[in-house]
Amino acid sequence: MENENLIVETTTVAERMDTLIEDILQLLEEKKYMAARQMLLENNAVDIAEVLEEIMDEMDVDRAVIMFRTLPKDISTEVFSYMNSEDQVDIISAITDSEISYIMEELAFDDMIDVLEELPANLVDKILNHTSKEERNLINTFLKYPENCAGSLMTIDYVELSRDMTVAEAMAHIKEVGIDSETVYTCYVKDRGRKLLGVVSLRALVVAPDDAYVEEYMHEDIQVVNVYEDQEEVSNLFKRYGYLAIPVVDNEYRLVGIITVDDIMDVVEEETTEDIERMAGVIDFDDSDTEYLDISVWRHVKSRLPWLFFLMCSYVVTGGIISGFEEALSKMVCLVSYMPMLMGTGGNSGSQSATLIIRGMSLDEIDPSDWPKVLWKELRISCVIGVLLSVLNFGRICLMDGEGAMVAFAVSASMFVIVIAAKSIGGLLPMAAKRLGIDPALMASPMISSLTDMVSVVTYFTMATTILGI
Repeated sequence: MENENLIVETTTVAERMDTLIEDILQLLEEKKYMAARQMLLENNAVDIAEVLEEIMDEMDVDRAVIMFRTLPKDISTEVFSYMNSEDQVDIISAITDSEISYIMEELAFDDMIDVLEELPANLVDKILNHTSKEERNLINTFLKYPENCAGSLMTIDYVELSRDMTVAEAMAHIKEVGIDSETVYTCYVKDRGRKLLGVVSLRALVVAPDDAYVEEYMHEDIQVVNVYEDQEEVSNLFKRYGYLAIPVVDNEYRLVGIITVDDIMDVVEEETTEDIERMAGVIDFDDSDTEYLDISVWRHVKSRLPWLFFLMCSYVVTGGIISGFEEALSKMVCLVSYMPMLMGTGGNSGSQSATLIIRGMSLDEIDPSDWPKVLWKELRISCVIGVLLSVLNFGRICLMDGEGAMVAFAVSASMFVIVIAAKSIGGLLPMAAKRLGIDPALMASPMISSLTDMVSVVTYFTMATTILGI
């Protein structure tokens, strides 16, 4: 057949974007702005935002602003919403007041709040001066919410209905306001005092008779979050139940907004980044949205040095323990060569358990009250692994290193005990941290390795001196 020898060439998104950015930068070097604009408009808003950010990095803000201004107004607003906070500030600082007002008016309310939170106070004041008193009060209310609570994530752009509406009236209302709402798939039913009564899905309304009432299809048993709920708890609800949106209520159960899944995706990314940084012993950066290459060397140093210094001091304790066994070491120097292996195996064993337990807690699969079950499981796992590693280690020491059976037994027995101790520590320490209100991620690799090194050294030399009689 003709198509048998057809070769289909495909490119990844990253390769396509690299080519696009390279072509755009070349056109700008040649000052062919309209050609660059035409090429930009052939892409969606997310890709255009990435190109503009790259122009800022590779060239200068002025050229990025020129390209931003050449975009149609409706597209420029959408592009602006996808740019990172630092570049948004640069754009806002460079454009006119009328352009700023247009962008703020067209942005979704939650996106506008996100932008205002990142802007300098003088720019925020300038923007608020162009808004009505009612909108200004609403914006100030949102800006006062703590940074990591549900109130800082929510939007007021949702469809609200009353229980005594007919389905026909509800559908007419949805058509009227739906275009400006974050979602129309779920509508929220309130009473005259703004208290949330329930939710009704668009699917139910579409198939319902026109003369039926909304309350007949309303679900009253719904999941809500308080406006001051921590954002990590909110993200856990989304992951657990697969919601597209969750209503946010105040202490009087009045509906004040909704949180949509797209905002929670950003939260999940932030929390994951934070956990990874803490697991690596890196103190959180002030702005988690800042890319690695954009963070200064000094900020990297400040974020890494404190934890490394603390861990370095912990090894002084390990060194002191080793010094206490100098006499035993002088009698049998070969014991020293096995220390790195035992310490490394202990650290790796503990890190394995800690990583799995931290993941389990982050997904709500494990609770601190489950510690007896975790300990029992880790003990069984570590016994099997410890036996297998010890047997392999015994054979290696005797056959390859040529040491005596007693030395091999001392090292292998230490290996068995160290694996059990390390996995128990790795499994229980993160749970203890959570119980004490400490982020379990802090109990990951660096901390676990330091603790297990101390345990390994004490266990090894205690068992070696006892078994070998030195």
